[in-house]
Amino acid sequence: MEQGFFQAIRGYLWILPVLLILAYLYRSKLAHEWLLARTETRRWLLQKWKNWGEPLLIAAILAIFIRTFIFGPYKIPTGSMKPTFMENDKIFVDKLSYRFHAPQRGDIIVFKYPLDRKKDFVKRLAGLPGESIEIRKGVLLVNGKPMTDPPFSANTYYNVEDWEFGRSGQVIRVPDGHYFALGDNSAHSADSRQWGFVPAKDLVGKAFMIWWPPQRIKLAK
Repeated sequence: MEQGFFQAIRGYLWILPVLLILAYLYRSKLAHEWLLARTETRRWLLQKWKNWGEPLLIAAILAIFIRTFIFGPYKIPTGSMKPTFMENDKIFVDKLSYRFHAPQRGDIIVFKYPLDRKKDFVKRLAGLPGESIEIRKGVLLVNGKPMTDPPFSANTYYNVEDWEFGRSGQVIRVPDGHYFALGDNSAHSADSRQWGFVPAKDLVGKAFMIWWPPQRIKLAK
């Protein structure tokens, strides 16, 4: 057990000489700080708060605010949106713009999964409130019109006969205040064909960028 412990810390031993070098280079500053901390503790603590604590607190509050209300990072766990997103892609999601305008068909939306609102899903918005949706011979039809332009023209959509909203010849009307969402990788996507519609109130935002891995950095579309 002791051998395992020493093996575990061996990779961090380089830190010790670095700390010793820094301590030597800043020995006068450290001596001054130590003296101030011992003789004027209150002044020293206030100084540290002003120089470090307050800026770090403000930065943390801003980071939480930005992540909660403006944009946030998400990781793609499955291949349901291939080739747009690959497994383990990391994306940024715009959480602000839908507060000012309605989602548009073709947007890549992030939303609360209707069957478990603790989970977030990412799919492409295919049907808007009040529209009729049909999948016929691999083509998405909206209000009877085939979607022949990108991004829908690049994908083949499949009927799934034992899914409530995925059967052949079935025309589905999207309820008011809801959306119909499909995965780009239709053969391997659990989406609105299976579990139904996305309530507008459950929209989190719009995926707009892949930021990791580096070779895949690009705007999402």
